[in-house]
Parts: sequence; C-alpha cells; structure tokens
Amino acid sequence: MVEDSAIDRRKVGGYLKDWGLDHVIVGSGIEAAEILAQPDPPTMALLDWVLPGMDGIELCRRIRAQGVMGTYIYTVMLTAKNRKQDLLTAMEAGADDYLSKPVNASELRARILVGKRILDLQQSLKFAASHDVLTGLLNRAEILEALQREFSRSGREGRPAVVILADIDHFKRINDSMGHHTGDGVLKEVARRLKMDLRPYDMVGRYGGEEFLLILPGCDLRVGLRRANEIRVLVSKTPIATAFGTASPTISMGVSVTSSGDDHTVADLLHQADVAMYRAKKNGRNRAEIFSGSVQAASS
Repeated sequence: MVEDSAIDRRKVGGYLKDWGLDHVIVGSGIEAAEILAQPDPPTMALLDWVLPGMDGIELCRRIRAQGVMGTYIYTVMLTAKNRKQDLLTAMEAGADDYLSKPVNASELRARILVGKRILDLQQSLKFAASHDVLTGLLNRAEILEALQREFSRSGREGRPAVVILADIDHFKRINDSMGHHTGDGVLKEVARRLKMDLRPYDMVGRYGGEEFLLILPGCDLRVGLRRANEIRVLVSKTPIATAFGTASPTISMGVSVTSSGDDHTVADLLHQADVAMYRAKKNGRNRAEIFSGSVQAASS
C-alpha cells in the first residue's frame, strides 16, 4: 500500500492485518517504485493518487511499463478524486480498479478479493501455458527455451551446464499390458521422482512421449554422470503400485555438456545427449552414458 497520510495508513493497514494479508506500507511513490521494481514484487498495489516524489498516476504507468517483461501487478487507485474524468485518467494510466476515499472496509475487501481471483486465474493460465498437462513438468517449448537461456549463460560466464536426455525403458510394454491410463500414472510418478532430488535452479521438462530433458547448471561431465545415476536409481528404486499390479520402470539416460567451442549449438548438445541415450539403450538399458567428443563412458 502506498499512502502519504499517516491516519489512512493506520486505518487501511489495520484492515489488511485483520484480514490476514501480508502487506508493506510506504509513504511515497519513490519508495513504492523501488519495492515494485524488485525481482519478486508484491502482486497487488493499493495506490494513493496524491503522493510526494511521484504521484499514483505516474507510479501506475511505471508499474505497467515494468510488467511487460515481469510480474503483473494488480493496482487499485484509492483517492478522494471522484470525477468521471479522474476515473478515466486512472484507467488509462493502467489502474485495474478505482475506489473513492474515505475507504469503506467492506468495499475495499470486495475489491481485493476480485483482484486476487484475477491474479489466481492469470497464474493458472501462465502455468498451463508453460507446463505439461499430464506430468506438471515444463512442457517441450518451455524446457527448450530454458536450455537456450542456459546455453547462452554458459557461453557468457564460461561455466558448464549438463544436459540429460532420459527415456523410460520398454514403456510400450506398460501401456500394452496395463493400459494407457496406467501408463499415464507411471509417467506422472516417474516425473515426480525425476525432480525429487534436483536443486532449486535445476530444470526438468517433458521432452516428448516418455522422454524427459534435464538441465543441471554449473555441472561438468563427471558430476553430470554422477547426478544422472543418482536420479536413475531414485526413479527405479521403488515399484509403482497401480490398479493392475506393480510397474517397475527404469530409465536410460544420455549426458552431454555445454562447450566453449564457437561451432557448438543447442542442436549439437541435444544430438549428443540423444546419441548417448541410445547407446545406453543398446548397452542394456537402465544406465547412463556420457558423450564428450571422442571420449565416451558409461555407468550401470
């Protein structure tokens, strides 16, 4: 909340506290702009129109300019101005809602609840656009975009990043013997196990069918192979109970790593992981193999 009046700060702040809402209250537009420009800003802002340093209209414009590339912030303008032209001015600046002072507690709470529903819906749509519906992992487009970002970062900073392509062994047998519904359940459980032991900044997505793509920033090939085998064991360690009996899926994994070579591309990286994965299949499945130029190694 941004409000220069100490009386209104106490009044509205008391409402927010009584409603159990986490909030921050500042007294100037400049302070608010600094908070809202942070990497993880509040998702809703209650803005007074008249503020020292930067008024609510200019602050609202800044919020909308920043939101093009970041988090959407739902804004409610709180002001004694109540002309129709004032309402239009606020909406043109990017305000989502408008509430005249003095603020009525019930009306303010209703506006906040509406804003929260809109933000929740937006978050659901954003999640659906970037995640696989069945497994909840990043979808193919999103994991490939993440790989491109990590590939570029690796080149800039000179830090390696490991890419792992994983495929469920004999998955067709599970579908044929237990049905596709059971196969979907196995896919979901394997996906859950794949991300169980990942670091917060590691990424995993459904690459297609029963294939998964993992990105481990800051790992060299040796560490990548070790991590691949730890994840592989975690996936196969415990049988998966289904309505038609237990399934004991294993995965074959191909491991590659970013290179500083000028002719090295994301497509090359994926191809190397793919070659290594198929070598794991050929050499008996339920194993991880690495690809590193002419040097290749395996672990089962």
